[in-house]
Amino acid sequence: MNRLIVALLATVDAALAVAVGLAATLAPLTLLWVFGFGGAADWGAIWPAGVTVWQLGNLVPLAIELPPEYLAATGIDGEAASFVLSLSPLAFAGFTVIFAARSGVRASRADAWLTGVATATVVFAALASGAALTAQNPIATAPTWQAVLVPTLLFAVPAVVAALITEWREAGGGAVARLRDRVEAAPNGWGDVPGVVVRGSAVVVTGLIGLGAAVTAVALFTRAGHVVALFQAGNVDAAGAAVLTLVQLAYLPTLAVWGLAFVAGPGFAVGEGTAVSPAATQVGVVPGIPMLGAVPDSTTSWLLLLALAPVALGALAGWIARSRLVHAGDGGAPATDDPIGARLVAAAAIAVLAASAAALLAFAAAGSLGPGKLSTFGPDPGPLALAVALEVFVGAAILLLSPRGRRSSLGASRTVGVATDLEAADVDARLSGLIAGAPRPDAEERHPSPFVSTEEPGPAVDEARGEPAPSLDEARTEPIELPPRD
Repeated sequence: MNRLIVALLATVDAALAVAVGLAATLAPLTLLWVFGFGGAADWGAIWPAGVTVWQLGNLVPLAIELPPEYLAATGIDGEAASFVLSLSPLAFAGFTVIFAARSGVRASRADAWLTGVATATVVFAALASGAALTAQNPIATAPTWQAVLVPTLLFAVPAVVAALITEWREAGGGAVARLRDRVEAAPNGWGDVPGVVVRGSAVVVTGLIGLGAAVTAVALFTRAGHVVALFQAGNVDAAGAAVLTLVQLAYLPTLAVWGLAFVAGPGFAVGEGTAVSPAATQVGVVPGIPMLGAVPDSTTSWLLLLALAPVALGALAGWIARSRLVHAGDGGAPATDDPIGARLVAAAAIAVLAASAAALLAFAAAGSLGPGKLSTFGPDPGPLALAVALEVFVGAAILLLSPRGRRSSLGASRTVGVATDLEAADVDARLSGLIAGAPRPDAEERHPSPFVSTEEPGPAVDEARGEPAPSLDEARTEPIELPPRD
């Protein structure tokens, strides 16, 4: 495809990623302004508020400075007037990542991945800069470089990764394809290690996110009464309830990452000095946010069995990788060697990549919701990465490093097949010798019998005629007279 067309399509992708993300914030705010404030609304505040929410959703930390009028009306202490808001609603970040990955894949399939990714990144950065410069919010502020750089990196990195993976898998030419061909030409299965590592890591990360989402859904269902009670305690009207519901829906991916940390073992925090994990739970006073009603007051030690789920995902990844490495021979035939080094590297790399992805998710799902004890929410990236690495490595090693019985059975079948062929050839030779009238080769020497005489027999005699009987060859050559037909 023409590079100009690829650049234009990439520009459209970046523009849609920014426009749809901003529209998702501006539409509810506009409805709230119309039905909540009516004619007294300050319409000029909608755009800064929408951009601020979009920046927070794309991992930009905000410095909150509450005005004195608000402090006087609510009676909040002046020491709590300034704090950092950094707990992001990951629904916005997830949308940006998905849109960026699709743009990178499309650019790679158009045979101009570098042009497409570079153009989309530049356009996204320009639009993020325009939004940051035109939306000056006096209450929630962020440094301009952060407001531009963080969302741009959130778009650029998935686009590059998706484009490179697509190039590695599908490209027929180019630098990435040449590197792939050189790597895959490595002997003894080493050429397949990068592919199986990426595939296995993707399976583990996807499975971990799914487990976190399932645990979150179960918690919301079992503690639905607490969630409803906190909704009612908020004493908000219909418009406020709708806005609060939308905000919590945007935070559902964040809760899914918290569930991932709970399954892996380290758990998460819902305030400074708190911990929620299968081993122990200490929460204290929880903020009156309805979705936090799903946080359990106590846990049972039986929940430690949830740590077997990441082990099972590692085993699944190891099975996928082992199946590919076994069939790493030429033409899809089983490899003649099954090197322990390649399998060990594959297991360790899958564990490291899965742990790195878990740490990034934990970093994105952790942050501050307010001053004081509200400054610590979410999982700790370090312990979560360590737990995921150990659990996944154990599961992958079970399948990748265990002895493979298939080779021995294959070798045995090949040996049996060779022996059978030799025996069949020997039988054919014996039959050919008998038909030709030759004696068995060394039959008496190999199988002597005490009941058989070793003396040379005399010529056979035809008792009816009193003459020597014809030999086998003479009997074969003597013509046979047939009776005439009637």
